[in-house]
This record gives sequence, structure tokens and C-alpha cells, in this order.
Amino acid sequence: MKISVLIAAYNGEMYIAKQLESVLSQLGADGEVIISDDNPSGGTYAAIKPFLDDKRIRYVHGPAKGVDANKEFLLRECTGDVAFLCDQDDVWLDCKVERVMSAIEGGACCVLHNAYITDENLNKSGRTLFEDRGAKTGILHNIIKNCYTGACMALTRQAFTAALPFPANLPMHDQWLGLVSEKVGRVELIDEPLLLYRRNPGSMTGGRTSLMQKIRWRISIVRSICRYKGN
Repeated sequence: MKISVLIAAYNGEMYIAKQLESVLSQLGADGEVIISDDNPSGGTYAAIKPFLDDKRIRYVHGPAKGVDANKEFLLRECTGDVAFLCDQDDVWLDCKVERVMSAIEGGACCVLHNAYITDENLNKSGRTLFEDRGAKTGILHNIIKNCYTGACMALTRQAFTAALPFPANLPMHDQWLGLVSEKVGRVELIDEPLLLYRRNPGSMTGGRTSLMQKIRWRISIVRSICRYKGN
């Protein structure tokens, strides 16, 4: 099965080179990495330029409408049988692709794996994402407390095409992809951490939100999943 690694980039110059090194070392000759840059005037292109001789990498300009729109754009652009969502500032551990593809080949349409939470210098905090988010499958559970984290997800083409197009006013693309996957097939959780999940001041995710905003998000995702009829 062909693998597509999808990176929605925005001012990714600080960390994206190290991430690419960790990805490319695990990717076969027929795999692809698509980097969609939502701020082409920033420093991302200069940081990845040394890698562009690798024919597996494709650099494109993103839609510049936010991270969710960029992820939807990437899913439409990819040609693989399996899409690995990938943040610009994390680091894949050596066994990630092997372990995830084993679960996909075993019949999962979506795989969510654990990750070590680190600081900006990749020092482990002693916590994992599964511990932080109480990870388990189930639509109700993941509406109340979402555990789907895009950087730790891989989906078959069946699963991610079923989730397209993204609903309007979608609160979180990764939550939507996980919930739709639960409707169309089997989601498998891998408790083993397969990623260094970098939390740093410049991250696009992980910020604090108000209680009212969280309530609005849950109402929006409930409406979207209730309206979902499948493709």
C-alpha cells in the first residue's frame, strides 16, 4: 500500500527539517510527502529546500484559510492508499510506520497511536497523550473529550474520503476524521508511543480555549455527525 504523509506547514522553519528526516527514513521508495505551505513568504521553503531533490517530496502552496482547510486540501491532493497526518514540529520514532501499517493491514481503517509529550527541545515531560486525553474509541466519548490527535493518526483512503468534504464551521479536523472513521470501519488504538509530540510556544494547537467555546465546538460537531450520511 502506498503511503502519503501530509504536512500542513505554517512558518515551519524551526523544526520541519528534523521532522522530515524522521519521516523519510521510514518511507518506502513509492511513498510521498506533501508539504502544503499556508505562508509561502515565510521560512518553510528555505528550510525544506535541501530535501527537494528527494522525488518523494512535493511542496505546494496551501489555500491560506487555516489549518483545517489546509488538511482538507492535503487529503484531496494525496495519491496514497493510506494518509499519515503529520505536524511540522514533531519527530517520528523509528517504528512508527511499521507498527501503524501492521494495524492497517490487520483491518483498521483508522489508527491512533500514543505519543510522548515533550517540551520545545524534545525533553520528555513524563506524560503521554493517551494519559492526558483518556484515549479510547467511541463516538460519545470523543465528543465529550476528544482524543483524536491528527499528528498521531493514519487513515485509509476509504476512511478519509468518507469524511470529505469537511462540514462548514468544523471545530477540529482530527476529531471529525476520527468520528467518521468510527462510523465507516474499525479504529485501532496503539498504546505504544510512536512520536515525540513537541509542545512549544509557537504551536498551532494545544492552546487554551474558553468553556463557552468548548460548548460551541461540541454543539457544532454533534450537529455535523448527526447530519452525516456517508459518501
